[in-house]
Amino acid sequence: MTIGKKVIENLKKEISQKSWDRYIKWLIYDEKMSNSILVQFYAPNILVAKWIKTKFADKIAHLFEMETKVKPEIEISLYSDRKYNKKKSINRDNENSSTILNPSFTFDSFIVGDSNQFAYTTAKSVAKKPGIIYNPLFIYGGVGLGKTHLIQAIGNHLISGGKKVIYTTFEQFMNKFTSHLKVQTMSRFRQHFRECDVLIIDDIQFLSGKEQTQEEFFHTFNELHQAKKQIIITSDRPPNKIPKLVDRLRSRFEWGLMADIQPPKLDTKISIIKKKCEIDGVNLNSDIINFLASNMGSNIREIEGAIIKLNAYSGLMNQELTLEFAHNVIKDQLIEKQKSISIESVLKLVAKELNLKVSDIKSKKRTRVVVKARRISIYLVRNLTPNSMPQIALYFGMKDHTSVSHAIKKITEIADKDKEFKTLIDELSVKINKLKVEIN
Repeated sequence: MTIGKKVIENLKKEISQKSWDRYIKWLIYDEKMSNSILVQFYAPNILVAKWIKTKFADKIAHLFEMETKVKPEIEISLYSDRKYNKKKSINRDNENSSTILNPSFTFDSFIVGDSNQFAYTTAKSVAKKPGIIYNPLFIYGGVGLGKTHLIQAIGNHLISGGKKVIYTTFEQFMNKFTSHLKVQTMSRFRQHFRECDVLIIDDIQFLSGKEQTQEEFFHTFNELHQAKKQIIITSDRPPNKIPKLVDRLRSRFEWGLMADIQPPKLDTKISIIKKKCEIDGVNLNSDIINFLASNMGSNIREIEGAIIKLNAYSGLMNQELTLEFAHNVIKDQLIEKQKSISIESVLKLVAKELNLKVSDIKSKKRTRVVVKARRISIYLVRNLTPNSMPQIALYFGMKDHTSVSHAIKKITEIADKDKEFKTLIDELSVKINKLKVEIN
């Protein structure tokens, strides 16, 4: 059994039968075209090739590394690209083709808000005129805010226009550099990264302190820039905040344009969740969407993971996707964010906003204003703290959890009909979330 077939057999043990039947079983390993630093597979069509490259390439590379002690680059081409005539020369270095990017990362699927408007507009400008304006384009921001989506959107747009685009994380760049250096094939490495129209490097901050890799990247940058080829870079911080980065690279990163992405506001997060649900065919009601937006922080990857988890649990357990169900499924992901918020803190904020006393909200008073404030408080406590319905019922002196459920249902009904009231709930949720940050 070839090493490629052994790796695929090992992969089969670690993935679902559905993924195997739909994608992996169709892969063909090409032993002649593969070596220690480049492994060649073939897929039946572009959709299967893209899916495997996006979802399984890193895992396949890791399984090869376990066998050979070297982590290779995984190349997935189409059956139609195979050369069966042995008399014809075979180009074993298939590295000069464009990188297969995530096809769902497009400009149309990117949700624009105040926090990312500038970066989005700049990215679209670069996609229209690569190598002419904003070269390099340096996009920075925290984890999970959409940097990778945006730069791959540029790449997908340019590939569709016939440009040769190379996308890589810095870790992959460094691993490839080390592998080629070991086997003395640096000419192939340089050809791969310098004979492209667009080079996209993700997470460049990991270049910090890597002197030999910095030296190589410096020369690659110069070659591309002088040839008016587009360079796009992302980082979790601006160049002047990357430690142990040589000055000549820092200055080059600042040559073009730097655009930051800030954490999204509540309305943008809601739009992102709705778009993700639309793309994945997940049906979440407005209560669950608002709950996720208010409680999952700013990491969009975490939010997407929560959506996938909710949909999976709902399907496997044949359970309707309700707010109560959603809270129970992802409660472990919320506890860390919610642990510093008490019921008392929520009541103080609601009382202040509605010009009431906390004692009024906790009392048995049945005036319209107090009942409204009490129901709002119960709704927010249930959505924004880890307290269970019985705990909330006990705190408010209610008979049992059904009374809590009734109050939440009433607030939801009013919010669905009254936009002004819904805005009030959303604003209170934002203020409570800000309070969480201050406490933590």
